[in-house]
Order: sequence, then structure tokens, then C-alpha cells
Amino acid sequence: QVHLVESGGGLVQAGDSLRLSCAASGRAFSTYGMGWFCQAPGKDREIVAAISWTGDSTWHADSVKGRFTISRDNAMNMVTLQMNSVNAEDAAVYYCAGSRGVMGLQIPKYDFWGQGTQVTVSS
Repeated sequence: QVHLVESGGGLVQAGDSLRLSCAASGRAFSTYGMGWFCQAPGKDREIVAAISWTGDSTWHADSVKGRFTISRDNAMNMVTLQMNSVNAEDAAVYYCAGSRGVMGLQIPKYDFWGQGTQVTVSS
């Protein structure tokens, strides 16, 4: 079992940067693929980025490619999402999730979820 807690959300101006963190507790964190998802009001939850358990492989949605970067530190049991050049479309609740698989890109692949952290973007 892995317990995930997100932090770092808040109000940010369009064009600025924000760094989301996800702290994991429990054993075997380094064996889980991890992902960041977002859910805006009235929309489905969707994947933003994913990273393999080693950190060697990453995937980013086209909408954030070149602006967001997922990374992990297995020694610290931490996954981060660096968000640069944030825009209004990025406003959502962001969730960290863990997958027993290698690196999932679909919601059903994920076994553990955090409670989410809100990102609000002002223009």
C-alpha cells in the first residue's frame, strides 16, 4: 500500500511557474510507475505526465509538452511536476497516482491516488 500526498498547488499568474510535489509513504515506492493527472470542473480526469519506476522513461501530454516536466527521487519517495508557462487551460485539481505497472497512461492502470491539489491560474 502506498499513501500519496500532493502539495504545491495554489494561485499562479498566467506565464508563471509552479512546482507540484507528491510525497509517498509505504514500501516499494521505487517499484511503482507514477503519474500526474488533472481534472478541471465539468471535465474528465486526464493524464498529464507519467514516469517509470526508474525515472528513465517519461511521457507528457501534448498540451504540456515543453512546459511541464515530471521527475522523481526514489531516495526521497517524491515525485514532482514542474509547471512552466502556466496558462488558463492548466487550471484544475492535480492528482498524483501510483501504478504497479511499469508506466501507465490510462486511469485504470493506477492503483493509488492522492487527494489532489488545486491549481488556479489568474490572467
